[in-house]
Order: sequence, then structure tokens, then C-alpha cells
Amino acid sequence: MNLEKIPKLRIGELEAEIPIIQGGMGVGISLSRLASAVAKTGAIGVIAAAGIGMLEPDFSTNYREANRRALRKEIRKAREMTNGIIGVNIMMALSDFDELLRVAVEEGVDLVLIGAGLPLRNPKTLLLNELKEARTKIVPIVSSARATNIIFKYWTKNYKYIPDAVVVEGPLAGGHLGFKKGQINDPNCRLEKILPEVISVIKTFEKQFNKSIPVIAAGGIYTGADIYRFIRLGAQGAQMATRFVATHECDASDKFKEAYLKCKKEDLIIIDSPVGLPGRAIQNEFLREVSAGIRKPFRCLWQCLKTCDFENSPYCIALALTNAKRGNLNEGFAFAGANAYKVDKIVSVKELVETLVIEYENAVLT
Repeated sequence: MNLEKIPKLRIGELEAEIPIIQGGMGVGISLSRLASAVAKTGAIGVIAAAGIGMLEPDFSTNYREANRRALRKEIRKAREMTNGIIGVNIMMALSDFDELLRVAVEEGVDLVLIGAGLPLRNPKTLLLNELKEARTKIVPIVSSARATNIIFKYWTKNYKYIPDAVVVEGPLAGGHLGFKKGQINDPNCRLEKILPEVISVIKTFEKQFNKSIPVIAAGGIYTGADIYRFIRLGAQGAQMATRFVATHECDASDKFKEAYLKCKKEDLIIIDSPVGLPGRAIQNEFLREVSAGIRKPFRCLWQCLKTCDFENSPYCIALALTNAKRGNLNEGFAFAGANAYKVDKIVSVKELVETLVIEYENAVLT
């Protein structure tokens, strides 16, 4: 593979040969198999912690321990398969965020990506004293310059410490979005607009701490040409999730992947998630019934997401996503990015990354 034209992604002492972070896809879509395959190519593989224990046999009776055990197991499995860079995505909104973060740090993952909420906690809760000594890098996922400024100012004031990198996610991403519904199609919220604004904020803190803080673009990035475009806008790399679903190594079922292959542009819709955020998903009969007011009865075993209005929700999103991961799309649905309709075949992770590099290099030459 010719790497002369595509830059490396450096986060502290970590150095990825390919400037791509595979996005964390929760409830079993990106586990050790996908993450390790991505890391083997020289990119960064990511295990998603959300709902990770739902496939454990004792989840319904021992959910917190099941989540911790499953995360620890997946990290160790990934480490057995690759010496590459492995990260973990943990949503701030998770009720057991602190416990999962501790597992990730104890297992020595290379980086933790934090989304679905601003990491504004006291040092003990965020394990900052331990993180300063550990090799684990902290990478918040943000959707605006304002959120970036709040995080970095708060950490500067309270911890004298700042995150190691930032992922800027635009409104074309899949899954839960960090935007209000009315902002999703607002030109002022496009990734091309918010990325330079975040970079401008970050520069102040880079000077203050004499530290390089790479900014990674995310949300709707589909080709190597897209990666090149955002690197030209100042990003040091790109985070991609949707495209990695359509790989043999993705941990989702074949039926889940088929939903991507079959979907059309008009099938990609914005839903109101029970957790209080809009989300982008592939339209199916399950979502049509929910939209029509049909409730999907469930018993909430635990409030896995702090913001979930489980008493009034028409369905359990964790259960729906677990069903989808297993291939039971009659009882669930698939989250997907805005470009999922472009997926037309399943390939290996190696082939995908090689294609992205070629597309990047072709963009450089044009």
C-alpha cells in the first residue's frame, strides 16, 4: 500500500499510519472483530461500549457486571488479534459511564472517545489523576465550537489538563446526533462550517498548553476524497462508521448489513429517540409502526441511558438495537449515516481501507 501521499494521524505519542478512526457503533455493531481488523490496517479500531453486555447470558439480572465483563473481554480479544491502535467509545449518557471508563483505563486502551454529552465532571469521577499517569488518550466528540470551548475551558480551570484530541461530528452522521431537528439541514451546522470554528477554538489551548491537539472530522465522510477535502480544511484525520458496517469483519449480523445494501436515499430518516435526541436510521416496518403510534411493550430492566424517558417511551431502544444487531429487524432497526444508500457490496476491511487510500491519492492528484 502506497502511504506517501496520505498523512499519519498523531495523537500524543500514538501514531496511526492511516488517518482514519473507525466510528464506535453501539449495541454490538463494532466489537473486537471489526476494531482489530481496522487496527491491523494501520487505522484506529474502536469498540463501542453502549449496550455491550446485552448479549451476555446474565444481562437481565446483572446488567452492570455484564457490561463491565463484556467490555473487558472485547478489549482483550482485540489485543490478542492486533498490536494496532484500539479505542473504546463510551457515551456520557450511559448510566454506568464511570464504571466502563474505569474498565477501559484498567485494560490500557489507547484512547477513549466520549460522546452523547459533555465530559464535565470532577477529577475523581473522570479518573483524571489516573488518566494523567495512564497511556489512555481522551477524545471528546463534539458538534460545535461552543461545546468545544466549554469542555476545554472547564478542564483548564478545574483540572489544569485538557483532552488529547477532538472529533467534530456533523449532522450527516448515523445514530444519535448532537443537533436539534431544526439544525440538521441548517447550512450553519454543516461539518464544513463547524470544523474550522472548532479548529480556531483549539488553537488557543494548543498555545496555552504547548500541546498538539488533532481535530478529526466526522459525519457523512464516505470516500477517500472526502477525507482529503476535510484534511485540506484543517482536520488531521477522519472518523467513519457507516462504511465499516459493509465489511465482512463487522460484528453485526448479515441481515443487518443487508439493510444497508437494500436501503435507498429516501429510506434514511430522522427519528425521535427515546433518549431525547434525534437519530438517523433506516426506515423499516418497526419504525413505521412506532410512527403510527403503536407501542412495543417492554420492561425496563435498568435505565441504561440517563436521559431515556422509559416510562413513556413507545419502545426500548437498547432492545430494538440488540434485535437489529442479531438480524431480527422485525423487532428493531438499524442506525445509519446519510450516505448509507451508497453501500452496494460487502468487502473486507483491508479492501475498504486500500480503496479509501487510493481515493485519497487520486483526490490529491486532481
